[in-house]
Amino acid sequence: MNRIKILMADDEPDVLEIMARKVAAAGYEVVQAADGQEAWDKIVAEKPDVVLLDLTMPRLHGFEVLEKLRRNPPGEKWCPVIIVSAHDELANLQKSFELEAEHYLTKPCSVEEILKAIDIVVALSAQRKKE
Repeated sequence: MNRIKILMADDEPDVLEIMARKVAAAGYEVVQAADGQEAWDKIVAEKPDVVLLDLTMPRLHGFEVLEKLRRNPPGEKWCPVIIVSAHDELANLQKSFELEAEHYLTKPCSVEEILKAIDIVVALSAQRKKE
């Protein structure tokens, strides 16, 4: 059985590295992206099972990446998205769900919160495949 592939996109290298290491230690395959354009390029190339996406990133904003993903899913496969952002404004939360993000976490958040969110969207994705 293949491991679940998680793409983590964040422009803060220390945060990205620490979180990626901990998510990988939980048994997931992790792909990292340091900005929005790199995130999109790796989504297309790697076809992850779940994307953890920061909003405020250089080259492409997280919302732009999410819009592109929903318009042109690589391999025609639905990819759950978890927004992980320091911005806790209601407008960002609303826009995330309008663009069909599955979950929204506000930084700082714990590894346990991230792993629980991944578990939830993976379970929902599996259910979607059965329907």
